[in-house]
Amino acid sequence: MTAADLPSNFIYDAVTADVEQGQRGGRVQTRFPPEPNGFLHIGHAKAIVVDFGVADDFGGRCVLRLDDTNPETEETDFVDGIINDIAWLGYEPAEVRHASDYFGQLYLWAEELIGRGLAYVDDQTPEEISQGRGGFGRPGVESPFRDRTPADNLDLFRRMRAGEFPDGSRVLRAKIDMASENMQLRDPIMYRIRHAHHHRTGDEWPIYPTYDWAHGQSDALEGVTHSICTLEFESHRPLYDWFLRQLEVPDAPRQYEFARLEFTHTVTSKRRLAKLVADGIVDGWDDARMPTIGGLRRRGYPASAIRSFCREVGTTRTNSRQSMEALESYVRRELNEAAQRRMAVLRPLKLTITNWPVDGDGNPVVEHFELTNNPERPEDGTRQVPFTGQLWIEQDDFREVPPPKYFRLSIGREVRLRGAFFVTATDVVKDTEGNVVEVLATYDPATRGGDAPDGRRVKSTMHWVSLPHAVDATAALYERLFSAEVPGDATGEPLDDLNPNSRELLTGCKVEPALAEAAGGEVVQFERLGYFAVDPDKDMYFHRTVGLRDEWAAIQKRKG
Repeated sequence: MTAADLPSNFIYDAVTADVEQGQRGGRVQTRFPPEPNGFLHIGHAKAIVVDFGVADDFGGRCVLRLDDTNPETEETDFVDGIINDIAWLGYEPAEVRHASDYFGQLYLWAEELIGRGLAYVDDQTPEEISQGRGGFGRPGVESPFRDRTPADNLDLFRRMRAGEFPDGSRVLRAKIDMASENMQLRDPIMYRIRHAHHHRTGDEWPIYPTYDWAHGQSDALEGVTHSICTLEFESHRPLYDWFLRQLEVPDAPRQYEFARLEFTHTVTSKRRLAKLVADGIVDGWDDARMPTIGGLRRRGYPASAIRSFCREVGTTRTNSRQSMEALESYVRRELNEAAQRRMAVLRPLKLTITNWPVDGDGNPVVEHFELTNNPERPEDGTRQVPFTGQLWIEQDDFREVPPPKYFRLSIGREVRLRGAFFVTATDVVKDTEGNVVEVLATYDPATRGGDAPDGRRVKSTMHWVSLPHAVDATAALYERLFSAEVPGDATGEPLDDLNPNSRELLTGCKVEPALAEAAGGEVVQFERLGYFAVDPDKDMYFHRTVGLRDEWAAIQKRKG
């Protein structure tokens, strides 16, 4: 990219200035450092687009580094899932690294700080340490173990490394300033004792570094030039810089913080998402209602739409909450260009054309109509759709007693069947409870293809599926997983605002034969109904991705 082609925001401005000034040899290297204690969500997508985008736009490299410093919550499945999600979003890391790759070096650096009197072993309980740190406007209290000699601290730390002490009995803390206004500098914890099996290092380490101790040094070891993260880490930056200064690390990375991506009707806390999975409220991390990358993929969101939204929403230092409708407008725009059109009836009602011709054996004649696959892409061609005298239509497309301004099918009213004929309802068949189970109608043979030669017009065009050719399917319709725009705003607990009606499963749906050939993950437009994704694991199961109505455009119009 030329300078004129680069996005305009404070991160790109800073990187451009560094490159032009020859900082760190003009190199650009970023990293994406997720913790493998869950799968990635839509908020991570923004960080991925920023981290990998900066590297790509400046001809640099971006490393994926898994922050695996908490063995109790981390799994290999999460690691594999993170790698797969990044690839699906369209990015390839220059390398895949792990914080655990540096456990040996981090330990040696910790011994160096101990030897210089800059770190000490603290025997206080976690509760005592937390209380002693004080609060904003209230200075902390120095630990009674803060003045141990470097020799004593080194001995204790090595015994911690040897596994002599039980979990939680001791920690290693940096000796900085218990009166600092920045809480992160009040003797932060560097190591804690955890006799836990690690998914990569096994039982080699009974002590594990904290994220704050591992983060900056890992960046430095990898040669990161620009460490980009979200705003909640802004107060941690002085601590990272302090560690790097004490260790005299050359060409230390510079950290830049941007606002994280939050959405209405959504939570992105991995702890709460994990609870949804554990409690069986959703079917897994990739449930189509989840804001995870896997969930969005299953629901049919194109990776390109997510990337476009993340780029165009901008990179700022002001926290805000984006509307889900805004993201859906990007999804809808891309699917309108790419998705094949198909006909499906989700709540079927039988329609019988009483004057439909029969063949010599008395069987209804089968005709085929050529319908366009995608009017936005003529190169996608056409398909042949069977039509007979018995069809499925939507229950909502017929009313025995039509309400005002109802223009679809009713007794005596003529409508167009998409691409086929004009039909007029003449009568109904009801079950023993009085429910309409079949509509009887006649068709006008002169309107073949859906146009009347005499120029008469109808006010409604309906989709349909040939009854003898229909394929049974299941459709999942979705509402917001959380009913409140800001989950937890009223009670403080987002899970209090779960929507119990977030999914409606419709079985016995009838779809045209071409849909039996749709590949797992493919998204098609059910005409008049919305965009639906083929589930990759379940036979003839479709997830509604988004509806056809652009709710975001309607919101913007009302605001204007």
